[in-house]
Amino acid sequence: MNALTSNELPNHELIGLKVRVVHSVNPSHAGIEGMVVNETRNTLIIANGSGKKCLPKEGVTYRFTLCNEALVEVDGGQLIERPVDRTGKRFERRKA
Repeated sequence: MNALTSNELPNHELIGLKVRVVHSVNPSHAGIEGMVVNETRNTLIIANGSGKKCLPKEGVTYRFTLCNEALVEVDGGQLIERPVDRTGKRFERRKA
């Protein structure tokens, strides 16, 4: 199986992936890393050793570590949508 690209990752489930904030309009968010444990339309909830952080998707660049250890950077603005709607689009295209 080929590694996902930054264009394909938004169509997939993010919960359970390791993630790191590589850039943010809020400098205090830069460098936060952990595992995605939940997601809303506008936020990612990331758990790490110091607890859970709720970070916005807009204005943040995330680096996800996939199961095969590949790294994929995604502009959080590409992820803004309810997770069920964002990931469901992939299945709708397959049905057509």
